[in-house]
Amino acid sequence: MCGIVGIFGERDAFTQIQKALRIMEKRGKEGFGLADGAQIHFAKDAAELKLKGKALLGHTLHAVVDFVPQPLRAKGTLVANCEIYNWQELNQKYNFQAQNDAEMLLHFLDQFGVEKLGELDGVYAFIYWRGDEVYLARDLLGEKPLWFSYSTDGLAAASEKKALEAGDFVDVQELNPRQILKYSLPDKKLDIIHRKFFSCLLEHQKGYEEMKQETKQLLQQALEKRIPEKKMGLLFSGGVDSAYLALMLKKNNIHFTCYTAVVEGTAASDLAAAEKAARILDLPLRVVKVKINQIPYYLKEIVPLIEDSNVVKVGVALPFYTACELAKKDGCKVIFSGLGSEEIFAGYERHKNAANVNKECVSGLLKMYERDLYRDDVVTMANSMELRLPFLDLDLVKYVLKIPGKYKLKGEMGKFIFREIAQEEGLPTDIAWRKKTAAQYGSKFDYALGKLAKKNGFASKSAYLRTFYPSHNLKLGVLYSSGKDSNSAAYIMQKQNYELTCLITLRSKNEDSYMFQSAGVELVELQAKALGLPVVFQETSGEKEEELKDLEKAIRRAKEIYQIDGIVTGALFSTYQRDRIEKIGDALGLKVFSPLWHKPQEQHLREVVQNGFTAIIIKVAAEGLTKEWLGRKIDEKFITEMEKLNKKVGLNVAGEGGEYETAVLDGQLFKEKIVLDQTEMTEEHKNRAILVIKKARLEEK
Repeated sequence: MCGIVGIFGERDAFTQIQKALRIMEKRGKEGFGLADGAQIHFAKDAAELKLKGKALLGHTLHAVVDFVPQPLRAKGTLVANCEIYNWQELNQKYNFQAQNDAEMLLHFLDQFGVEKLGELDGVYAFIYWRGDEVYLARDLLGEKPLWFSYSTDGLAAASEKKALEAGDFVDVQELNPRQILKYSLPDKKLDIIHRKFFSCLLEHQKGYEEMKQETKQLLQQALEKRIPEKKMGLLFSGGVDSAYLALMLKKNNIHFTCYTAVVEGTAASDLAAAEKAARILDLPLRVVKVKINQIPYYLKEIVPLIEDSNVVKVGVALPFYTACELAKKDGCKVIFSGLGSEEIFAGYERHKNAANVNKECVSGLLKMYERDLYRDDVVTMANSMELRLPFLDLDLVKYVLKIPGKYKLKGEMGKFIFREIAQEEGLPTDIAWRKKTAAQYGSKFDYALGKLAKKNGFASKSAYLRTFYPSHNLKLGVLYSSGKDSNSAAYIMQKQNYELTCLITLRSKNEDSYMFQSAGVELVELQAKALGLPVVFQETSGEKEEELKDLEKAIRRAKEIYQIDGIVTGALFSTYQRDRIEKIGDALGLKVFSPLWHKPQEQHLREVVQNGFTAIIIKVAAEGLTKEWLGRKIDEKFITEMEKLNKKVGLNVAGEGGEYETAVLDGQLFKEKIVLDQTEMTEEHKNRAILVIKKARLEEK
């Protein structure tokens, strides 16, 4: 485990690197290294590093197995945070004569550049400098973190966001794992090399038993290659994922300890399940019971550590951190986690409603680096441990993504094939088939956050957590149509402490666009003023697929002008829309948030009402809907009537299938409300009509 940093530009790189190394000291105090274009200097203390210059690479190390000082130099210079499991195989294949995985990686890059990174089996983040070029890359899923800042001053990169922010670098972004950055020192130009992600196409045509046996073998290999030579622990909830890992470690005669963290004095289901599983499987179990009044102390450490005040992220980080804290005291150097099983084997609720289970799995994997992996990396590093995730093994992921969805989901039971495998390996039935409980709920830490928020006079857990991290989590652009879905999605993200930076609106000439709402777009300028946000407009013909090029142009402009980190979409069930937005976002290095995804339609509409939105119907285009519905406000009566229509003629209650479109005139994010002074109704036929807004204005609320 280690921290890496590189600075190339007009500033005094040494001063900035010293700040970054101090910030990342928890990643290792056993050795520090610094390299410029000619020399490498090592020291036991960061303060003893001497090199100066405008281009430097730095490294801080905590040895898990061997002490490998970095930077490393041959033809190029490298700092890497890596665990390459097939390094010895590659070392022999290419006759590198390297002594460890980092040295092998250096020789690999010297010989092949970044063109053959697909041959690496493992996790990594690196900065590689050769001549006038610098490369930044990380493993495809993003287990190892890397952040960067690029401006006219140059390029800076580091393992942690806070390390760059401490040096006053602006527009600090997390490197998208599907991108490699190539930086030219002479002209300060940054180019992006795109990488292919996993595919779920061409599902296996094998028999179920054959797929099960091959999956068993891949699971065993994924576990074996990650077993360290040092003392290790396992994060343990008593669920099928952690219990399976424990069982297999025990079968491999590995000495380890299970760790569970819960809130003291609560009926934590994870505690009961962990103790039961440990007793049945004869596992060594250590339990941390955290008092509610201790949690604010942990929040002061954890929330700035993960650089995020999102309720879910903090709720998961609390049991993770406190369990790792005990494992550290016990001398563990490596901690295993069952993270990733839900994503590849389809264990979440959203998988049950998916039109294509494996596409939903791929979508979840794309987001893991933002949602889970950075949080878990910095938590373990803060406790001087390395995290290992067998379920995210590359070979395992590639294979499991092509197992037909019918073998992953059976009725209401997710991860069916994996649960059968676990049971066949010897896991008792009640453990193998235990229903999924999210860590923040099973440990009762989410419950405790609610109690603390209320006790301290906050209206929500989000508001309470914001006091521990006043900065916004990320800057987001909102794909904005003027309707209820985009407004609801924006509201949810703002409530989760994300910064809404701009609106992005497509003006489509095609009323029947596959992607964009056309009715009500004339209101967007007023809505933007009411929200206090700038808006990026883009014209589009609305032709299928071609309109995606216009969407990409708009999002690219928003990124360039407002330095957004991600985009928000109001997609509910349209896989067509979400898949294409995610593809564009990933290509541009942006995170994509769809907070309404697979939310029950009636629940979504009721939340529109409960959250205080004034949303009116401005277009109808479905059987049972006539011009008389135009101008109606979404309220409980409207929802009831839509539910009745759905039973009668069958339609999308929330209107996502184009049955109706809405415009929002007021909401909690609106600083002023919109008043319609002049409208005109046009009727094409009985079940297709539009309310055209001719004149509108803002009015104080």
